[in-house]
Amino acid sequence: MFWPRKMKFIELTVLKNDVDAVLEFLGKHGALHFPESEKKSDNPEVARVRQNIDKLCSAAEFLHIELPVELDENISIPSEEDEALLEKLCSSIEIIKDRQITLSNERQNIRQTMGEAAAFSKMNAPFSELEQLSFLTLRIGRLDQKGQAELREDLGDRAVIIPLDSGNRVIAASSKKGRFALDSGLKKVPFEPIVIPEDYKGIPSEMTKSLEERLTQVELELEKINAEKEQLYKDCAKKFKQLALSFNMALTIEEIKSRFTTTESVYHFSGWMPADMSDNIVKGLMDITGGRVAIRSYSPEEIPSIRDGSEKVPVSMKHGAFVKGFESVVFSYGAPLYGTIDPTPLVAFFFTILFGIMFGDVGQGFVLLLAGLLISKGPKQLRKFYKFSTPLIAISISSMIMGFLSGSVFTNEALLIAPSRAITAAITGNPTDRILHILPMAEEGGSITKLMYFFGFTIAIGVILNSAGLFINITNRFILKKYEAAFFSKTGLAGLLMFWYALFIALRIILGGSFVLLDFAGLLIPVMCIFFGHAIWRMISGKKPVLEDGLMVFIMEGFVEILETVSNYFSNTVSFLRVGAFALSHAVLSFIVFRFYEDLAGTSISGSFSALLIMIIGNVIIIVLEGMIVAIQVVRLQYYEFFNKFFIETGVEFAPFRFKTKRT
Repeated sequence: MFWPRKMKFIELTVLKNDVDAVLEFLGKHGALHFPESEKKSDNPEVARVRQNIDKLCSAAEFLHIELPVELDENISIPSEEDEALLEKLCSSIEIIKDRQITLSNERQNIRQTMGEAAAFSKMNAPFSELEQLSFLTLRIGRLDQKGQAELREDLGDRAVIIPLDSGNRVIAASSKKGRFALDSGLKKVPFEPIVIPEDYKGIPSEMTKSLEERLTQVELELEKINAEKEQLYKDCAKKFKQLALSFNMALTIEEIKSRFTTTESVYHFSGWMPADMSDNIVKGLMDITGGRVAIRSYSPEEIPSIRDGSEKVPVSMKHGAFVKGFESVVFSYGAPLYGTIDPTPLVAFFFTILFGIMFGDVGQGFVLLLAGLLISKGPKQLRKFYKFSTPLIAISISSMIMGFLSGSVFTNEALLIAPSRAITAAITGNPTDRILHILPMAEEGGSITKLMYFFGFTIAIGVILNSAGLFINITNRFILKKYEAAFFSKTGLAGLLMFWYALFIALRIILGGSFVLLDFAGLLIPVMCIFFGHAIWRMISGKKPVLEDGLMVFIMEGFVEILETVSNYFSNTVSFLRVGAFALSHAVLSFIVFRFYEDLAGTSISGSFSALLIMIIGNVIIIVLEGMIVAIQVVRLQYYEFFNKFFIETGVEFAPFRFKTKRT
């Protein structure tokens, strides 16, 4: 429970035909942590897979299909059938897309032409002069049905071909910019220009009518395309999402393969794996390759880069649901070194206790409990906060217990009086309104002595947490064979003895005792061990003590080290008074809200409404504001009063290659 998982270094040699299946298996199980490597070889498959993904994204965008962005471990890499299906779907969608673009452009051109025609239809200017007055290029002539079809196909959306009657007379219209393309296209077909009389004025009515008919036809075709798109969305949305996941998985695998050593027939790669997973993973690899894989495993001590310190073994934790929820607190500060004590169980325990002490209220704790349950069991939108669900549930239960002891339910101090009196009468024979008096001045006959006891309790928690940090550091130093730091540093055995003896003296004086002559020796011995620690260790190791920078520098450095040690231990201990202070501030805020509620409730309808409003707003403010402040303070106490005792050097977090991001 208090140690990271044991790790093995695994080397694999895999046939090229099997490597995709091997990586898919490893990625789904999150079993292998690849060492950092900047070397990457060219892999043409990466470009090919990206090209397929681009096709898929373009087609999905056209159909308004939202593709998933996270990889899913339940998906497999694309098969040949998947690639053929992708090509077929994208090709058919591309045809529809081109039709829609062509028709949309034609609709725009028709509307522009109709606007131009309408502008000049009632003008008295000769038809031959309209080109100079408008933005249109008009050509009137005879062209058979076959020629009209060829011209439309040739010009596309650059011109509009309008039949004037049931015969072969047509008007070809384009913008000024497209006139050269129009004239060039007319030369390729049997187009016979019709000479317009010089006195003919305006634009033929057949042109406007034909434009309207063509616009209606285009609109109908576009509606059909939209209906096709809707049907394609229904038919293809699920398959598109599966293909996106598969091809993104393939891309990840190809990018990983570009880092491997390869020959014409095999891939060779290696990485770190938790020892408790190795047997099942090796069996699985043997099964999917039919035994066509060579696997060698090594303990960390057998790896030269680990022995010389140039590489660190990645650290993986294995915890239950409660402790696992607090891993992010530890890893946000740093990963422990491999082989050293895992502090996460202690972090989980003290985080829960400290938050509950500072945020004691049954009702407000219940709100946090509902939030934790909603995140863990609620809608998918909240699942991204899943890692916070367990800590929320834990601190909510702690807050509810503390709230029951202090007698507060949504700041209401009256609801728990009866059960509190029953419990205290049964235990002590003296019934009281509250089991724990955080705010004794608010009660008749209250005494500040009880508050001092409470502050003393928070100091005691600080002493336990500081001592735990020192024990972890001393143990880790022994494990790492850094014996000098384990015995003679300020966070080693000498520092621990000085800290404990100073606490023993302080406690004796508080209880009525006095400082005695022997106390000088009790404090001086560990202080001298810290001051002369390096020299003492050199003598123990059979080496001659050396003052590298001279006697004065040695004395000054030792003196500063002692001052820093004393001030750190004093501040680290006194810092836990903030636990009592924030618990007191929480109680004061609750007291104020409840007193306002009591003063207004029952006075009148408006007074009762105001009282209810004050109760709701007051609790919301306390939950949000106090909740954030208390959480920050608990994290601060963990970081500065606990972690800095033993986090002298950080390790590397186990980050396996996997298709779905979650901690193993």
